[in-house]
Amino acid sequence: MTDIIRFPAEWENQSGIQLTWPHAATDWAYMLEEVEKCFVEIAREISLREKLLIVSPEPDAVIRQIKNTVNLNNVRFVKCDTNDIWARDHGAITILKEGRPRLLDFKFNGWGLKFASNFDNLITHTCYKQGIFDAEYINRLNFVIEGGSIESDGKGNLLTSSECLLSPNRNGQWNKKQIEEYLKSELGIKHILWIDHGYLAGDDTDSHIDTLARLCPEDTIIYIKCTDRNDEHFTALEKMEEQLKTFRTNEGKPFRLLPLPMAEACYENGERLPATYANFLILNGVVLYPTYNQPQNDQNAGQILQQAFPDRTIIGIDCLPLIKQHGSLHCVTMQYPQGVIK
Repeated sequence: MTDIIRFPAEWENQSGIQLTWPHAATDWAYMLEEVEKCFVEIAREISLREKLLIVSPEPDAVIRQIKNTVNLNNVRFVKCDTNDIWARDHGAITILKEGRPRLLDFKFNGWGLKFASNFDNLITHTCYKQGIFDAEYINRLNFVIEGGSIESDGKGNLLTSSECLLSPNRNGQWNKKQIEEYLKSELGIKHILWIDHGYLAGDDTDSHIDTLARLCPEDTIIYIKCTDRNDEHFTALEKMEEQLKTFRTNEGKPFRLLPLPMAEACYENGERLPATYANFLILNGVVLYPTYNQPQNDQNAGQILQQAFPDRTIIGIDCLPLIKQHGSLHCVTMQYPQGVIK
């Protein structure tokens, strides 16, 4: 029997990907050209394979940047004011109800009131009003959640981190049991896998799951492993690994665990940046993953991802610019399942 509500996995067929483009009124002003080059490369790879939704207050300026590189026939533009570029966290979360897509517009509050989010919080509704989506719009602005904080396998399992989802500055009036019941009701989830350990220095999100561990096909979890005992992350990530070993599939079996390398420490103005290979994006036929100008680690991460996705091409994108504002590749994208983007 088909589930009435189902939260599809990222690796299921997609209609397109959203990018919220950087501009001079964002925190990227001091390095705008550098980050725009990164975005153009991401946009090129997406537009070769599926639709690309670009949100920007200046669509004409974006067109001038991408017209010689990106397949414009596959691009949809929405003109909208924005605070920042993190589409993963202000984009809609798509569920299927009796097979039909519904866009859940949860509240985005700048990762627990750390940053302004007044414009970003209106993006999904603006896109809907402009006729971009062939899906039902559902207002869920009573609950704070970001797409980077939850991972679905499409079979009723949700992977998340307790530090983020139980953050008092998100839904502080809700306890863990209430949050579990709400997510099961809204997303059709049967089982929530809570990770209680693991973090990245420089991460503003309170340990988003997409920086630490990801659900993959065939009951696989791919995760960051630190092998340097002198690294500040060693103990926390070791505890995370031990907890992952206790998780069980719907059939009661252990998950297949694939460790990704820990990126060598990257710094900006003396501050460690949250460089992570777990922040990859799954497209139709391809996995895009972040690289950090660390040839051996970059290569090893790509090889591990190929094991997790043997039927997809693995493509690296230089994401050194993105981590300077404490995010990476997955953080700047949001996928929409087949049939959602017109």
